[in-house]
Amino acid sequence: MRKWIQFPRQEGVSSRQAHADFPEKAIYEREIGRSGFFGPASHLHHTHAPTGWVDWQGPLRPRALDLNLLPAKGVTIDGNSPWGAPDILFNAHCRFRMWHCKTAMQKLARNADGDELLFIHQGSGKLFCDYGHMDIKQGDYIVIPRSTLWRIEPLEEMQILMIEATNDSYQLPEKGLVGPHAIFDPAMLDTPTINDEFAAQYSEDSWQVEIKRQGEVSVVTFPFNPLDAIGWHGDLSVVRINWRDIRPLMSHRYHLPPSAHTTFVASRFVVCTFVPRPIESDPGALKVPFYHNNDDYDEVLFYHEGDFFSRDNIEKGMVTFHPAGFTHGPHPKAFAAGRAHKKTFTDEVAVMLDTRDALNLGEAAKSVENPDYVNSWKMK
Repeated sequence: MRKWIQFPRQEGVSSRQAHADFPEKAIYEREIGRSGFFGPASHLHHTHAPTGWVDWQGPLRPRALDLNLLPAKGVTIDGNSPWGAPDILFNAHCRFRMWHCKTAMQKLARNADGDELLFIHQGSGKLFCDYGHMDIKQGDYIVIPRSTLWRIEPLEEMQILMIEATNDSYQLPEKGLVGPHAIFDPAMLDTPTINDEFAAQYSEDSWQVEIKRQGEVSVVTFPFNPLDAIGWHGDLSVVRINWRDIRPLMSHRYHLPPSAHTTFVASRFVVCTFVPRPIESDPGALKVPFYHNNDDYDEVLFYHEGDFFSRDNIEKGMVTFHPAGFTHGPHPKAFAAGRAHKKTFTDEVAVMLDTRDALNLGEAAKSVENPDYVNSWKMK
């Protein structure tokens, strides 16, 4: 059994409430916390921005990746098979990939390595799987349980973010005091149906299945289409939720940590969704993300759409990667705009991945990194 060393103390001049009512001479608050905002934490008040570095040497640095540039760099991100999509970031427990699906898959896919989470960044199409048929569109999350057979027929070019829970499964977060229906009601989760469109694809023609296991693909041939179920019952299935169905937790007097926006959890990482919401209105409340040392987790943000109020020069289709080990937080212009309360509502949509284990940068990601991103916190 282990127990955190905890003895709440106060030293010097500080606020009594985190993220609000800062001391007059210290406008910068920094949170040092453990266990991804769930463990013990202290809040330090500074007279200089904690991200005010003027030089950075070495590989541990914030990174910005423009996934829109992958085709221009000669990286193959499209094709009939999701298993051809390159790793952007990865570790032993997670794979973060981008796949462009332009034409109907000619083979069925099965991931024997873990559950797959698809986020439809662009486009729409039809998903056929063991459990039936489902129309999918921009903004959908689709959880595909391990070893489920599936394929996609795009109605237009689709850009799909793929997050694999390697040797693991996706579950819903424990919502505690706010109850199981907060953020989104589980009744909002859609499942596939055995409908006429699904029945129309029954076939005695030969079909192949690409099974991925330990990163290698085996191809199995059937003399019929294995998606031939006529019905099912139980509580395991492909499920879908769109970001537009998420109703975020809000407080007009307190800036909530990213963990309040958790959508899915695995054993060694979480996936959060930032959706439009009112900005805090209380005069003393912090109105942009707080500077923090989240030293137990690597933090990844995929920017889907909108105006990303805590970042400068970040566009949709880009990724920021902040490894554990240094303080990060809003850019200077965003921090100043927050203090002036220039915006009363956010319109950003972003997918966040927080991993308990260090992530590695894939070769595809290295080709589209902006090396000057580390300098974007410098005061102009």
